[in-house]
Amino acid sequence: MENERIRIIVADDEPVTKMDLRELLVSAGYEVVAEASDGLDAVELCRQYRPDLILMDVKMPFLDGLSAARMIHEEGLAGAIIMLTAYSERDFIDRAKSCGVGGYLVKPIDEKSLVPSIELAIARSQELRQLRRDMEKTAARLENRIVIEKAKGVVMAEQKLTEQEAYDYIRNLSLTKHMSMSRIAEFILMQKER
Repeated sequence: MENERIRIIVADDEPVTKMDLRELLVSAGYEVVAEASDGLDAVELCRQYRPDLILMDVKMPFLDGLSAARMIHEEGLAGAIIMLTAYSERDFIDRAKSCGVGGYLVKPIDEKSLVPSIELAIARSQELRQLRRDMEKTAARLENRIVIEKAKGVVMAEQKLTEQEAYDYIRNLSLTKHMSMSRIAEFILMQKER
């Protein structure tokens, strides 16, 4: 993914930090689509813009960064989340991981640490999204296969056909009616329930 395509939201309650981050990000070729001053605004802006990444301070008013990160992660509102913090204790890291945070940077932030963190978080986010899509496809194929197998059993029992003949029957109906085999199988099962 090229830098100019990576859309980022910056969330920090310190105006100077937001301005510095914006300058760093823009000079590195990223697009800053919005800025938030508190956790609630960060969540709302993520709902509105669906950024590739949100850079978010831990300590913010109304809703702290970890709570906002949890909401953003659970609702799938951003591709990746990087926390900005003055802390690097183990407890914070464990809490951040449980909130869906993909990385964190200790303040003050410099471009040498910012850009690699962004690139790695975005790459991991894309890999996870692809993995989820692959899993959904596999689950859908399995579900379709189960429906077809059930319908095949119904056709075998009702029409006294072999397994292969029942499969061919469903496949031929699928071709004739220009519908998927799983859709034809669903109709066969609905007819059986009547």
